[in-house]
Amino acid sequence: MKIAVLSGKGGTGKTTVSTNIATVMNWNYVDCDVEEPNGFIFLKPEVKKTEYVKIPVPKIDEEKCIRCNKCADVCQFNALAGTKTGIIFFDKLCHGCGACTMVCPVGAITEEGRKIGKIDIGNTESIKCMRGLLDIGEPMAPPIIKRLKALVDEETTIIDCSPGSSCSVVAAIEGVDVAILVTEATPFGLHDLKIAVELVRQMNIPFGIVLNRADEEHDLITRYCEEEKIALVGKIPYAKKAAVLYSEGKLLIEDEEYNKMFKGIGERILGVKACS
Repeated sequence: MKIAVLSGKGGTGKTTVSTNIATVMNWNYVDCDVEEPNGFIFLKPEVKKTEYVKIPVPKIDEEKCIRCNKCADVCQFNALAGTKTGIIFFDKLCHGCGACTMVCPVGAITEEGRKIGKIDIGNTESIKCMRGLLDIGEPMAPPIIKRLKALVDEETTIIDCSPGSSCSVVAAIEGVDVAILVTEATPFGLHDLKIAVELVRQMNIPFGIVLNRADEEHDLITRYCEEEKIALVGKIPYAKKAAVLYSEGKLLIEDEEYNKMFKGIGERILGVKACS
């Protein structure tokens, strides 16, 4: 089973929830937040293998090119521009679709791989871990996310997604069995949570909500879940103890109270799938 953990906004505690549940439930962990993968900071796995991710980009043979500009005309991402002296290629705009290669009438375009990032594969004492890392300056995360997901086996796996609702998030949650939306009890948190809820509903993914930094005074998320009939699978209280453990790079489940709490959340996540 694949369980995606996402949030409408950054800073809600998505990775805290992902890493603690993965460890306490003995579920594998995949960090698809490839622009800022920090789950390994807390899990501290031993990295045993690194795989580089490349996308196919055009390589133009200037001697064969007849300056017809068909390659530039077909490119939907403006990665190719025709000039009087030849074709200019903007590699960071290329999505590797291969359309330019297909339309070239003289076979002047071949493809070569361009590295955009890497995947680290390892394990802790109890679970397997993977993370994607997008190279600095690279704009396209989905190819790394798709490669990461292709490496996921049939074992139950937590997929730690990017915050927000961008194409990176869509790539990460596509095909998962359950989604867990992590939020906080603030107006901003509720606003962005609603966007994430709309996303998973449109993609027909069963989901539940985890409220982080919960307190007795602010219950707007609880009321929202009741009104929308959404399963609130866990509340993590606002507490200095959690902040201290987090700042030391430790998992919250090292504390007995949090250990029981995250086990309960993990078991209720299984219930979300069972009730769907």
